[in-house]
Amino acid sequence: MGLLDKLSGWLGLRKKEVSVLCLGLDNSGKTTIINQLKPSNTQAQEIAPTIGFNIEKFKSSSLSFTVFDMSGQSRYRSLWEHYYKESNAIIFVIDSSDKLRMVVAKEELDTLLNHEDIRNKKIPVLFFANKMDLRDALSSVKVSQTLCLENIKDKPWHICASNAIKGEGLQEGLDWLQGNFSADSMLLSYRDNGENGV
Repeated sequence: MGLLDKLSGWLGLRKKEVSVLCLGLDNSGKTTIINQLKPSNTQAQEIAPTIGFNIEKFKSSSLSFTVFDMSGQSRYRSLWEHYYKESNAIIFVIDSSDKLRMVVAKEELDTLLNHEDIRNKKIPVLFFANKMDLRDALSSVKVSQTLCLENIKDKPWHICASNAIKGEGLQEGLDWLQGNFSADSMLLSYRDNGENGV
């Protein structure tokens, strides 16, 4: 059973589909995290860089997850905003060992959080401070400080240290997401989308 199957069981939601955006700069580990979330019999043995985006769908007893694994390469980041309206949660992945591009990650995060389709939504944002197994990796506390996450006041958010290759930290993140991803927030998100003509 994959982590998404477990999450759907905990949520006990009746809605048919949950849309989760997985965002972050290129080479941060997004696709590896998504791969770990898939049921074990569908996990890929080799991970290639995402070009454009991948859509992964997972079914469970009560939910169908649609996870949009968006490329973090600079030329594809403009695609992200086309999926904001439909999202029920965001997973933002940071390469904790890439100190030079932490400023770029912060800029992209700020752009995301200030976008008109995200700014007023109360959707949960889960951060994975990934690649914690690398010697030069910043701690999740330091990543949080560098990204100024304490300034996010209008959305529930959480940061987890993770090592996507081994699956470490992913369960903690999904446990948190489960606690902050209620049926009410899903219904509100769907209602908002309907009012906007989507």
